[in-house]
Formats: sequence, C-alpha cells, structure tokens
Amino acid sequence: MLKEIAVQTNTQTQMIDITAQIQKVVRESGISEGLCCVFIPHTTAGVTINENADPSVKHDIIMELNKVIPLNDHYHHLEGNSAAHIKASIIGSSVNIPVENNNLLLGTWQGICFCEFDGPRPRNVYVKIV
Repeated sequence: MLKEIAVQTNTQTQMIDITAQIQKVVRESGISEGLCCVFIPHTTAGVTINENADPSVKHDIIMELNKVIPLNDHYHHLEGNSAAHIKASIIGSSVNIPVENNNLLLGTWQGICFCEFDGPRPRNVYVKIV
C-alpha cells in the first residue's frame, strides 16, 4: 500500500509533527505487523524521528542546523538554496518504523517530523506499508 500525504509549510525552516497522519495510514491499511516507510521526495526537505512532547526540541534542532549551515555562506548553487540541500542531506529523506498490532512502534516521546528547509511551500510525503 502506498499513500501520499500533503503537507503545507509556513516558514522557510520548520519541523512539523506528522505522526498522527502516518499512524492514520497504518490503521487504514489494516496491517497487523510489518514496516512503515516514510519517504520525502524533495531535495530541500527531510524527515526524522525525535521527541514530539516538547516543542522546544524542534526549535533547538533548527537553531543548531542554522548555526552549522548558515543560509548565506558563499555557496555556488545559483538557486540560492544550498543550505536547504545540505540540511536535507544531513537529516535524510526517509525513516522506517516497525508496525505491530496496527500501530507504529515508536518510543514514548518519539514522533515523526517533516523537516522543511526551503519553504514555505506545499510538500508531499509518501508512506509505504509493507
């Protein structure tokens, strides 16, 4: 089963918790056990699993990424979004989560975050249930 989820970002750099949307796909699939692959088909966005209980964690991750990879740093890419490409490469474009009893096997504080590095814009997330 493959499902596409639309995500609308609101700022240039942003982390959006998409755990509930992914869990909904898993439940709708009816799968008892298996694997859920979440894939981001964009070169300036990514996906990660991290704490979703305290929003300051997302803020801190973005703050540190922006320190290490500044928006303007004499990049050669003419589009002007090299920082976004670098951040997306570091974060990664996919995560895999085991499914058991029709639920994502995430830790107590874990959530799935869509990471925008070149927004705002409409984005897509692909969810493959195996």
